[in-house]
Amino acid sequence: MHLQLTDKILNGGSVSKAEAIEFLKLDNSHLHEIIYIGSALRNHFRKQITTCTITNAKNGKCTENCAYCAQSIHHKVNVDCYELRNTESIVKDAKLNNKYGQFFSIVCSGRSPEKNELEQICETVNDINKELPELSVCASLGIMSVEELLKLKNAGLKRCHHNLESSKNFFDKVCTTHTYEERAQTVKNAKTAGLETCVGGLFGLGENTEDRADLLFEVKELDPNAVPLNFLVPVKGTKLENNKPVSMFEAVKIVALARMIMPTKDIKVCGGRLEVFKDSQALVFLAGASSIMTGNLLTVKGRKPEEDFELIKEFYPDYS
Repeated sequence: MHLQLTDKILNGGSVSKAEAIEFLKLDNSHLHEIIYIGSALRNHFRKQITTCTITNAKNGKCTENCAYCAQSIHHKVNVDCYELRNTESIVKDAKLNNKYGQFFSIVCSGRSPEKNELEQICETVNDINKELPELSVCASLGIMSVEELLKLKNAGLKRCHHNLESSKNFFDKVCTTHTYEERAQTVKNAKTAGLETCVGGLFGLGENTEDRADLLFEVKELDPNAVPLNFLVPVKGTKLENNKPVSMFEAVKIVALARMIMPTKDIKVCGGRLEVFKDSQALVFLAGASSIMTGNLLTVKGRKPEEDFELIKEFYPDYS
């Protein structure tokens, strides 16, 4: 199977949904085949390794009821809530993180930014660009219009991050305060505004194998620049607190399948990487990923950038 699928993709072919589902159903006796596919395709299509960091610019009190989220007002989670941080503090974070990644993202909780918040974020993006022109500034701000995204683009924003989170068929089991279509439209709006896009999802929400395949194909349809893959870390107090985390083997298959479906994209492993891959972080790249988020995340700790860079240099000694 591994030679057939690898050759097919290397020769310009694509994976069918039936093949994707069959791949996700492989048991762990096929681990060497799965790693072969992921590594071969990454080495052929995406040799460059990228890293990114984020800053939590606004935390908690989100009106949306996403079942996994510790920041939702619909859940009983003790999180540190604060309004949008000032420009100076976010620029300071960008400077601290500049050496740890090519991309730096400003992340805000909430459905969408208020008008005054958007203006402040634009000012912040502009200031970061002035002081760190080599850094690509990104933002994850929720559901947004073309007009709002154009303001960010004009301020110097490089990329909009907005995950689908789950497949269209499974979405109403994850969130009911906004729709899958609103999420997909925000991605389309960002592209209309001339921004790069970073679009992926979250695995371990209770979805089945078909849902996982559907999500990856739906992301492919939106043609993003980067595809972040996240794995649920169940948080006590959320609706999904008792969900069983995705196993390391299942995560390897998901990463490899993302590379198979979107061979040329920057496949990025983000949330849950430390918890799922534990001491086997090398599997992230062996499975086909070409990018990681390093440093602290939103409501959970991340991995120290220095440890991640040591790992990357084992694969790419010239990485800097």
